Amino acid sequence: MSIRSLLLPMALALVLITPTPPAIAGPAVPPQVAKAGEVKAADAVLRYAADGRSWRVVLREPGSSYVKVHFAALKLVPGDRVTVSDPAGREVHTYRGDPGHAAFPGDSPHTVHGPSGFAAMSVDGDTAVVTLHAAAARPNAESLTRQGFGVRVDRYYRGFSPAEAAAANPRPLSVCGTDARKDVVCYQGNHPTEYARAGAVARQLLNGLGHCTAWRVGNTNRMITNYHCLESAADLRASEFQFDYQCATCGGNNPRAGVKVSGAQLLKSSSLQNLDYALFSVNNFDAIKQFGTLYLDVREPKAGERIYLPGHGDVKPKRLSLYEDRDGGAYCKIDVVASGVNTGYRCDSSGGNSGSPVLAASSHRVIALHHLGGCPNWGTRISLVHREISTLIDNNG
Repeated sequence: MSIRSLLLPMALALVLITPTPPAIAGPAVPPQVAKAGEVKAADAVLRYAADGRSWRVVLREPGSSYVKVHFAALKLVPGDRVTVSDPAGREVHTYRGDPGHAAFPGDSPHTVHGPSGFAAMSVDGDTAVVTLHAAAARPNAESLTRQGFGVRVDRYYRGFSPAEAAAANPRPLSVCGTDARKDVVCYQGNHPTEYARAGAVARQLLNGLGHCTAWRVGNTNRMITNYHCLESAADLRASEFQFDYQCATCGGNNPRAGVKVSGAQLLKSSSLQNLDYALFSVNNFDAIKQFGTLYLDVREPKAGERIYLPGHGDVKPKRLSLYEDRDGGAYCKIDVVASGVNTGYRCDSSGGNSGSPVLAASSHRVIALHHLGGCPNWGTRISLVHREISTLIDNNG
């Protein structure tokens, strides 16, 4: 699948793009992480021109679920900016310079993928519009070019279509019988508390290539996911977290763009072979406070108690696993109280659900951290995680 460069009438600057960019080697996501896309080479240059006040290039991968642009270089005249947006302007990410060289207050979050350059936050859909905006005419454009001003895109990440994602992620033994999951909004009326608690759950995009689930924990700037979704500080710098990515109507396939933030500090973790968690903070925390938070139920699970699981399985908009086998049937419950560090249940899950919270219906607090499939599916008992992170979170709900 090739990238198409569309030079719009206002695009007067020189634009170079590889006609058929190949997929390129990049950091692989761990095998337990749902594969979400691939990275491709590009060679797109936006330079200042004497005519006009803005210049753009359009990167399009037909059928892709997202496009995430990586800048090899970005040097702008003070007051100018670059935006990365979808064609409709539903998502617009703004950068006034390379954040690796200086801080630009008010700019959008970004992610880091290696020793140089940075990536803009992804835009949902198959098209990203990269625009250089000048605050004033630039009659000295040639001089600016000689001084190295302008923009260069060296690669981009494109999200798999639903068919590609299904092929890349053969269904694990995690949907136990009939898949009873539904869009979270389907339960807004008849299970309002479960619906509300799901607001604190976000979709993680790791290194532009893999999806997991993460969620806010406690009253402060803290989030948690699986260790196998976030093994290092480098993984965190390469991750973005999308809140409110859920359908507006039940079964409508009309997800909102939501709010995307980037990772800040990795605070504590435990390996896949142990408790399989990663506790971290995010940048632009104020932007996600509106979606609420979750608290930990630090007791041991009880046999047969009702539970539920919100998350982003199959890299889809957020769904809620409330029933075991069919909607309106038997509720999800604890089937195996303890097996090693885990507790077991038959709530449906799939690739992308890694890191989902498992909530006890009695308290609407998290009783386990989902991390393995197999019917029963398995979550680390949150009582064990709490022992290690209690001094780092404010769990007073």
